[in-house]
Amino acid sequence: MTEHAASAGSSRAHRALALAKETFDIEAAAILGLKDRLGEGFARTVERILAIQGRVVVMGMGKSGHVGRKIAATLASTGTPALFVHPGEASHGDLGMVTATDLVLMISNSGESLEMAAILPVLKRLGSPLVAMTGNSDSTMARYADFWIDTGVSKEACPLNLAPTASTTAQLAMGDALAVALLDARGFRAEDFARSHPGGALGRKLLTHVSDVMRAGDAVPRVLNTASFSELMREMSAKGLGATAVVAGDGAVLGIFTDGDLRRLVEQGTDLRAKTAQDVMRPTPFTISSDALAVTAADLMEAKRITSVLVIDAQGVLCGALNSNDLMRAKVI
Repeated sequence: MTEHAASAGSSRAHRALALAKETFDIEAAAILGLKDRLGEGFARTVERILAIQGRVVVMGMGKSGHVGRKIAATLASTGTPALFVHPGEASHGDLGMVTATDLVLMISNSGESLEMAAILPVLKRLGSPLVAMTGNSDSTMARYADFWIDTGVSKEACPLNLAPTASTTAQLAMGDALAVALLDARGFRAEDFARSHPGGALGRKLLTHVSDVMRAGDAVPRVLNTASFSELMREMSAKGLGATAVVAGDGAVLGIFTDGDLRRLVEQGTDLRAKTAQDVMRPTPFTISSDALAVTAADLMEAKRITSVLVIDAQGVLCGALNSNDLMRAKVI
């Protein structure tokens, strides 16, 4: 590489970093500017959405449309039924998806999108409440709307001040603020979020119960307290859990015997041939309810530094067993 080429490369890298930092500054300022202008339009929109019987129908063209899709998805996943309708398709039949019980959230920096302007009169006649999220209070959209949310920015991060950058960041942040205000007003909980995300890590942690992943029936190693030591070892070896429960005649858990317990007895030189399960078990083992969350079982194992736990029903009777491998297969841990 020549000295000239190296210098040019260094200059480009320096400019790229400088523009990136300037972009962050401009977009951060744009979001903070919204904070100072947030007011009645936002608060009234929240109250109106809480009162509607239908959904929030989000509309936007171009980059605002991409932001609108994300806002609709965020609302839907946090307790506010929502969908995105493309304004261009709306005038060719998709407007039938909107009803008078819905609220329409229109997003446009200029507020003069031709595709949305074309359907504004129809939406108005339909009777759906209209919210304009725009940077221009004098725009067609803002004038038609029942509520106006200001997302104006002083300039775009684009050096040409043309490409939607700071303006779409402002729209996105305002959509998140709307979703957060609504989920709080609805009393939306982590469990509610999990039900909308059953395939995600949070969903698995908050929706998976011990009963869903535990070993049950004949797969649960168990012996009566009167069982001989050889019977105990056969049961533990056959079930592959590395432990066996010791139970009374009614199935109530009396104790547990693990690989670790066997190792300690052998190291002590204990003669095990004449021992019963009652003699060698550890009494009052750690147990967990079958209706507890699986993540609770994982927390118990970690806190007590154990690799398996016995599962009991409401009457304290053994009904299952669980180890860390079971939890890993279920992707709880």
